[in-house]
Amino acid sequence: MFVHHVFFWMNPQASDADRQQLAAGIRSLASIETIKMSHLGTPADTDRSVVDRSYAFSWLTVFDSKEDEAIYQEHPVHLTFIENCRHLWEKVVVYDSVD
Repeated sequence: MFVHHVFFWMNPQASDADRQQLAAGIRSLASIETIKMSHLGTPADTDRSVVDRSYAFSWLTVFDSKEDEAIYQEHPVHLTFIENCRHLWEKVVVYDSVD
């Protein structure tokens, strides 16, 4: 299993329409056939010192293998998402893990 978890921080001047556009763009990624499971989320209302709630969106994807995740990275839907939405985020952090 290969887990790819991406956190997005919006540009400071982002509007509600910008947030909706980014969310729609992220959701479009779910159509990529090598994804076995995906989840788009926003920070939970939890208040513990170890919880980082500074991001705007969390995109979690699970793949069968590193090779399947590599297909996702080069997939036209993913490349179109980056091209159309990169202006909306200020920062992206990725955590990849394997079992």
